[in-house]
Amino acid sequence: MKKLAYILKGYPRISETFISNEILLLEKLGFRMQLFPMRHPRESFCHDSVKQIQAQVNYLPTELLLEFPRLLLPNIFLAVKRPKLFQKGLQLANVRYKRTGKLATFKHLLQAGFLTNNHLLGNTEIAHLHGHFAHSPTSVTMFASLLSGKPFSFTAHAKDIYTSNPDQLREKIRLAEFVLTCTAYNKRYLEDIAEGLETPIHCIYHGIDLKLFSPQTDHNTCSAPYKLLTVARITEKKGLPTLYKALHMLKEKNFKFQHTLIGDGDDRDVILQLIKDLKLTDCCHWLGTRTHTEVLKQFEQSDLFVLACEIAENGDRDGIPNVLVEALAMGVPSLSTTVSAVPEILLNNKSGITVASGDAVIMAEAIETILTDTELRKTIIQGGHKHTLQNFDNRTLVAQIGDIFAPYLAQ
Repeated sequence: MKKLAYILKGYPRISETFISNEILLLEKLGFRMQLFPMRHPRESFCHDSVKQIQAQVNYLPTELLLEFPRLLLPNIFLAVKRPKLFQKGLQLANVRYKRTGKLATFKHLLQAGFLTNNHLLGNTEIAHLHGHFAHSPTSVTMFASLLSGKPFSFTAHAKDIYTSNPDQLREKIRLAEFVLTCTAYNKRYLEDIAEGLETPIHCIYHGIDLKLFSPQTDHNTCSAPYKLLTVARITEKKGLPTLYKALHMLKEKNFKFQHTLIGDGDDRDVILQLIKDLKLTDCCHWLGTRTHTEVLKQFEQSDLFVLACEIAENGDRDGIPNVLVEALAMGVPSLSTTVSAVPEILLNNKSGITVASGDAVIMAEAIETILTDTELRKTIIQGGHKHTLQNFDNRTLVAQIGDIFAPYLAQ
């Protein structure tokens, strides 16, 4: 089997374990991989699964200005070797720049030129290129495909879809061999953009390792002070202000609870200040980024997992947050909103509870109901565990991805 090249935004990333798990499982299926991340890791540690990955990792130059010499020379060499193809790349970059006015388009072309000249030209081992995330990684992948002549595909997730220019996205779909996406909601959106195109768009969920996430604690009953857990990037689309306003309402009613937030992000200072302003510091705690092992311990100790997903002002939104799948697999009853594809994992009153986004009153009521209604808890715990077993086993799902890749990698 030939090699499959993955072009990634960053690697490894704690918040993107679904990608590292996918790579590892593909390797276990016999796929030979080579990784080309655009950024180095943000965290100083990684999950154990990353350490098992055998794929060679080659980081692309990240900053246009700081690393311009590294980008320039390989592109000059490539322009001499393949002048017609390089000219086509420049023309495509110019068309895309005129649509959005973003200079990053030319950086993506130069990164693709670096990748093509240094790693793809004359390389008969790499047969197919795949971008993970439909924005910048797929832009680099698309240009590298044009410059090298190797076919490409991409996986579209969430923010990368809904904050992208539709015309730019349609162009990528048109040029790709196929597109993968992780929710039925995404698939419908992409099919609307791609109307009239023949490129196959496949919906394959991000699964989890069900061996790692299995119930060890009986969560059917609970008592005050209730233990609530949220694991999320601290960004607008996670709806944390709504959640903390709901928790403030519960505290005002003398409803006893302790809430733990795991994660970090651009809005950290704003959220921590909000916790202080709402006088929740005695019952709401922020732990920052934590390892997989520590998150598992928190699941075991929790009475409710809650995630207040919302649509951000720029259109960014979640698909199916993996932490919701993990919580259900661990037998922790879960509450979130009706945003995007969340109802595909939380079937309301069956595998979880969903409420309208942005409504702190409704969220507070739902939190109290799940924690005090024993029969409802039992129903959604059992339904959630069954739903994950049937639909979110990552070994089964990655095998489906492998079946799609295989024809492009045959010797």
